[in-house]
Amino acid sequence: MTAGSRLPDDVEPDTCAAFRDALDRVGSKWGIAIIAAASDGPIRFAELHRSIPGISRRMLTLTLRTLERDGLITRTVHPTVPPQVEYTATALAEELYASTRALSAWAENNHAKIAAARAAYDGNEAARQEEHTAPEARVRADPRP
Repeated sequence: MTAGSRLPDDVEPDTCAAFRDALDRVGSKWGIAIIAAASDGPIRFAELHRSIPGISRRMLTLTLRTLERDGLITRTVHPTVPPQVEYTATALAEELYASTRALSAWAENNHAKIAAARAAYDGNEAARQEEHTAPEARVRADPRP
């Protein structure tokens, strides 16, 4: 790193922007779930909606549009009455989904450690807050007569 620089010398700002864009898809609440559901082949909107618990129809629509715009989902409209629309994960989405599997495994393997660290931090933070509370406030907060 050079003096005053925040990035290592081998990391370009454009690379960071591209990485943030990818993380926006991976880190969105529904993006990876939709890609995973569409990875098995063409899937209709109603099937997608049923396969992802908790997603609203509106959020599914918005996320599909974003994924389609990013080239991660292909939307195919079949000329039937009523029109039949299917969604398929693109090769780009398949590559992204495959790259998230290592992160998913890491998260699963370390979830308990993260939960324990959070609990320890929260306990320490509560103790710190107690230390900084004025003694008279602690007395007033005591519910005993």
